[in-house]
Amino acid sequence: MTDINTQFIQAQEDAKQLPERPGNLTLLRLYALFKQATDGDVHGDKPGFTDIVGKYKYDAWAALKGTAPDAAKQQYIDLVESLKSGAAA
Repeated sequence: MTDINTQFIQAQEDAKQLPERPGNLTLLRLYALFKQATDGDVHGDKPGFTDIVGKYKYDAWAALKGTAPDAAKQQYIDLVESLKSGAAA
């Protein structure tokens, strides 16, 4: 396993142990980065207007289209680290 993958797995565990729950926009960013890192570019149909949360998740993930999985993993790691240090919310 490469170093980035090890760090990514650790960041996922760290995200579950954060002392404070991040705000919704930060959670959305974490979700989108995770999906881009693990599944690649967005796929499937965009949820309809009745599924507001699904629509926001889809849009956040779609905004990362073309981002390499390793780049998304690094951004996820960096975001979790900033949350751990209290620099982001």
